[in-house]
Amino acid sequence: MTRPVDGAAVMRETQAPWPARDGLRITAVRSIVTAPEGVPLVVVRVDTSDPGLYGLGCATFTQRFHAVAAAVDRHVGPMLTGRHPADIEDITRMVHLSSYWRGGPVLNSALSGVNQALWDIAGKRAGMPVYELLGGRVRAAADTYLHAGGASVEETIEHAAAILADGYRHVRLQTGAPGLGNYGAPGSPGGYPASPYPDGWDVQRYLRETPKLFERARAELGEDPGLMHDVHSRLTVKQAVALARALEPYRLFFLEDPIPPELYDRLPEVREAAPMPIAAGEQVASVADAARLVRDGGVDLLRLHVSAVGGLTPARKLVALCELTGVGTAWHAPADVSPIGAAANVALDVTSPAFQIQEGHVYPEAVHEVFPGTISPVNGYLYPSERPGWGIDVDEAAAARHPPLTHLHERWAARVRRPDGGIEAP
Repeated sequence: MTRPVDGAAVMRETQAPWPARDGLRITAVRSIVTAPEGVPLVVVRVDTSDPGLYGLGCATFTQRFHAVAAAVDRHVGPMLTGRHPADIEDITRMVHLSSYWRGGPVLNSALSGVNQALWDIAGKRAGMPVYELLGGRVRAAADTYLHAGGASVEETIEHAAAILADGYRHVRLQTGAPGLGNYGAPGSPGGYPASPYPDGWDVQRYLRETPKLFERARAELGEDPGLMHDVHSRLTVKQAVALARALEPYRLFFLEDPIPPELYDRLPEVREAAPMPIAAGEQVASVADAARLVRDGGVDLLRLHVSAVGGLTPARKLVALCELTGVGTAWHAPADVSPIGAAANVALDVTSPAFQIQEGHVYPEAVHEVFPGTISPVNGYLYPSERPGWGIDVDEAAAARHPPLTHLHERWAARVRRPDGGIEAP
């Protein structure tokens, strides 16, 4: 059993060493966890001494949401009480350095929720959307892609055609396989009945069949759409190069996460040999590691989960590095990014010349109910809200009607194995 937090002592000892400008103060910090789409989302609310002035930020690390909520409520939150919400840079550095062993997706997600909430407050105080605080637009909206998947090539192509008919110009293609299936697509009957694990994922079959998917896609979808594919970190360096070369005739917009993050020091080899752009980084959980991907020539498109690196402030610095080195951005944003996190992505997209493409997600009505103001694609584009801050609120009564379940991802990940029974990257 833990002892209660001595809030007064924490407040005294974590204040900035400069005089306060006015009476505005952070009065409370807490996490809100909800799953209106079945995917656990973590949001941080930062309240202030100005009645009605509060900020919201995305802290979603869906696979470990309990740990993030505890980090916010028990560790990070008490440090912020009494601080001025405008001291975003100092608060971000203080939270980052305070754990001694810093970084990692749990602590950075907690930090991201706080950081984005402070930017939300800044926009509301100024009466401006956050993108204007970042210097204003360099484009009207963010071009967006969606995911097409199916148990067969035919199902995947049919799904992709429907997405393109809705006005999108880019689509990611994933097709299933016998048994459990490939990443991002369901399995199909058959499997490998003579194997120790009949529902296993066969890397050689994947390397044979994926080029066939894109051959059909180009033949049936035409030359214009931008086509992507996510390997999801399942290949060796040599296998990744072989797949990239086999896909060359189909002119992919990008090939995503060809090798696991443990091998990212070898991404430059893959990028040099691949005929299409390489996108990677969604599993990176530190600013320094993301900067090395850019600096060392590992990526053509930096693809971060912005919450995993600590929020808008560190992401802005990485955007500047991308601009200076000619690397594009393609932020991670499937269902396990909250609408607030999606709004932060779009604010970065429309304010940076480094932007290339934005992963999109069409949130169902239940998410819009919990998060009023959630932005939706229009003809394949995401437009930032013009309301102050992020322009998104949270209905906590509605959020409470969608409690999260634990271990949804873990139960799936534990089953991703090869036919011989060896565990595979989920």
